[in-house]
Amino acid sequence: MDLNSDLGEGFGTWRLGDDAAMLDIVSSANVACGFHAGDPRTLLATCERAVGRGVVIGAQVGYRDLPGFGRRFIDYETQDLVADVIYQLGALDGLARAAGDRVLYVKPHGALYNTIVHHEQQAAAVVDAVRRYDPDLPVLGLPGSVFLDLAAQAGLRTVREAFADRGYNADGTLVSRRLPGALLHDPAEVAERMLRLVTEHTLVAVDGSIIKVEADSICVHGDSPGAVDLARAVAEKLTAADVRITAFAGVGS
Repeated sequence: MDLNSDLGEGFGTWRLGDDAAMLDIVSSANVACGFHAGDPRTLLATCERAVGRGVVIGAQVGYRDLPGFGRRFIDYETQDLVADVIYQLGALDGLARAAGDRVLYVKPHGALYNTIVHHEQQAAAVVDAVRRYDPDLPVLGLPGSVFLDLAAQAGLRTVREAFADRGYNADGTLVSRRLPGALLHDPAEVAERMLRLVTEHTLVAVDGSIIKVEADSICVHGDSPGAVDLARAVAEKLTAADVRITAFAGVGS
């Protein structure tokens, strides 16, 4: 099972999360691309740390929305979104190559990630951007999303993602951050929840129902309170159950 986290989200003197500690735990790093968070120096340093620890680098593309941290919907024209995603991929890939590796997968961020669960126009734009930049790049997304369906139809490798620190609705979507139950904080509870996901492919939704969730990668948000403790608890719980933590994309491949 892959374990990923959103990293490189500081900006200038403002620091968010403990990237160095997280890179000792995760197998894949979703590195910001400067649109929702991250400045070039921070992103280069994050890529260098990832390479030094053998962690795979992924591009976390998002809306052009630094003030809102990419968590506000933007009604993009298709060609604007295609160009913005390609721009972000090229920028982070250049930094990753300077650090000694390259971008090996793509994961949308925040509002873009949640929008393209159902929004066909924006999902198609992201798929088109990835295909035009490098059709060999896998894409990470929510199981059952329009995004993953369109990506598969376009010949892209799709990777299903689950979230350790987020609550789920009964339909398999994430609970809005504005609502109770959206964020999970207890390391032991989260770790047990992820073990159940891996072994039984089920989770308990916010309404108490049992939902089926198939996943190839587990995310712990780097900006969540106690993120490092959560990620470490998940990694230790899975390892103790003989589940190997390994990236879905090969280092240097």
